[in-house]
Amino acid sequence: MLFALQTVMLLWMHKLLPPSLALTVFLAACVDTTGISAESSKIPRGNANGSVVVQEFADLQCPACKAAHTLLAKPLVEKYGKTVRFEFKHFPLRSIHRYALDAAEAAECSADQGKFWEFVDLAYEKQPELKRDILADWATEAGVTNADTFDRCFRSHIKRDTVLEDYEAGRALGVNSTPTFFVNGKRVEESTLEAISKAIDEASTGMMQKL
Repeated sequence: MLFALQTVMLLWMHKLLPPSLALTVFLAACVDTTGISAESSKIPRGNANGSVVVQEFADLQCPACKAAHTLLAKPLVEKYGKTVRFEFKHFPLRSIHRYALDAAEAAECSADQGKFWEFVDLAYEKQPELKRDILADWATEAGVTNADTFDRCFRSHIKRDTVLEDYEAGRALGVNSTPTFFVNGKRVEESTLEAISKAIDEASTGMMQKL
């Protein structure tokens, strides 16, 4: 920790970090992260062993993602949950959604206590109220019981890299807006229930023919 603080101070002194960012990094470096992993603990919905995988790249502050969560994601899980693996991939559009990255980090901290999807459901439900200082309350409401661990996880930004790994993976696949869906690695050009269902059915048929 001392080395990290010294590094931040050197970068700030040499004007390689703006004061506001230096302060954020400094405060994060001061947080005790004992017992907290930087890796993601989020689990998929549906069949974890499903041969057909649906990936949704989404932003928790995105109004279109909120609508898709209700009108697309939930019906798809209900219809295909016994056979298909559904994965949530973070794609925070930071240039237009101020709190999207914060919300994604809070979701990952909630995942460490087995409440990732509960947090996501609640975040979309209460999306118009989203701001940074309400995320801990949402985590508690979603079922997170160890407030201290969540608080340390969130304030340390220990989950930021795993969130940004999702984002970079999306960029590599050509994602530039949310929500964007993929079925077995193939992009679904239209984010509609009909188009995604068709892609799942075709992928399922293809897997059966290979058996």
